[in-house]
Amino acid sequence: MRSIVLFVHILKSKPLIAYLNGTIAHKTPTFIYVDCQGVGYHVNISLNTYSKLENLEKVKIYTYLSIKEDEHSLYGFFDDEERALFILLISVSGVGVNTARVILSYMTPDEVKSAILHENAVALSKVKGIGPKTAKLIILNLKEKVIKATGNDPIDLSFTAAQGGVKEEAVSALVALGFAKPLVEKQVKSVVAGHPDISQVEDLIKLVLKHMN
Repeated sequence: MRSIVLFVHILKSKPLIAYLNGTIAHKTPTFIYVDCQGVGYHVNISLNTYSKLENLEKVKIYTYLSIKEDEHSLYGFFDDEERALFILLISVSGVGVNTARVILSYMTPDEVKSAILHENAVALSKVKGIGPKTAKLIILNLKEKVIKATGNDPIDLSFTAAQGGVKEEAVSALVALGFAKPLVEKQVKSVVAGHPDISQVEDLIKLVLKHMN
């Protein structure tokens, strides 16, 4: 039994797959298939990462392997900074891998760190799955760690949303993030009506997420 516990600890402590370097065979706002010499990996991603690789065909993507009793899931990040923040977030009680991905879809890594540094629980609690209690817990657990990682450099917290989006992709992505499809379709329709020149899917999703809070 002790050896099993130790093995599980090692799996959780050390990345079994540090990164993937290959061709993007399939791409959506919530996941991609990365072809590495004929082997295809299903990699879950945030909107932050999607916005950076949307126009790329080849990618080096940093990864985190989530291991549960009934599921092994691979999460990918455009840079190691976002992966490090993701790992910090899931270290907080009540924040799972999907919730952490939603946070990094609603906010950029700099916005998340700024909210933590400035103890802006209101900003964090606007994210689906993060209530006021969990937002305060994130700040309490991670503020010192973020200060050490950033050197306490000031980060401007700005929640801007550019024009963007394709309705069908946005609906699929939001449903994959855990939202009910009827609600998503209604909100996407409303946002598009107010932003008729919208063109980027990740920005449409961000607008919808803001509109739903």
